[in-house]
Amino acid sequence: MDRQPPRFSDREVERYARHLVLREIGGPGQQKLKAARVLLVGAGGIGAPAALYLAAAGVGTLGLLDDDAVALSNLQRQVLYAEADLGRPKVEAAAERLGGLNSDIAVVPMPARLTPQNARELVAGWDLVIDGSDSFETRAAVGEACVAEGVTLVAAAIGRWEAQIAVLKGKPCWRCFVPEIPPDAETCVAVGVVGALAGVAGSLAALAAIRAIAEAGPDIAGEVMILDALNWRTRIVRLAADPDCTVCG
Repeated sequence: MDRQPPRFSDREVERYARHLVLREIGGPGQQKLKAARVLLVGAGGIGAPAALYLAAAGVGTLGLLDDDAVALSNLQRQVLYAEADLGRPKVEAAAERLGGLNSDIAVVPMPARLTPQNARELVAGWDLVIDGSDSFETRAAVGEACVAEGVTLVAAAIGRWEAQIAVLKGKPCWRCFVPEIPPDAETCVAVGVVGALAGVAGSLAALAAIRAIAEAGPDIAGEVMILDALNWRTRIVRLAADPDCTVCG
């Protein structure tokens, strides 16, 4: 039996009015958002603003995967949290905040760390994954799991003044983009990051997810947006699938 599209209450019609009159989303697109299940890997600099905008947009189910607690150094860029949340598990504080923003959605706190061993189990059953994690090992595991499970991946990363956002669906995959994990990869802890850049990257990741779910605009799978905030420049790089890729080749 075909699933009936979700209906909107009068309250939801008012809440999503700006989407409903938007030609590229409208009622059908908003129904897709309401029915969608999106997993955020990492509830930090990228995941925090992405979660806020996905919740505001009415994405029906949000999974928050993070095993960290809120620290004072997070508050420079992770706008989902407040000083009162210091020491609390991020997924607990985030779920409370998102539930207060939109009580019509379901938020699933997942206080766990994604590893190569559990990645497929954690990714399975979601329609789309936003990866805002801060390690290449985690990113590689997420990318491989999304290919194996047939899940669309929005991969976002920031460092210093630069952000990268990619939408990936099968081929090319994350491994085509990063064939080998750099042995001396820089981290935000070591080199720093401007706080507002996290908000921009997280918002762009949420926007990419909304476009993909609502099927609005051209398909941008396989494209990487690179933002150089210091020099105020952006460019788009088109990835090619690697025929020898160990994940999707």
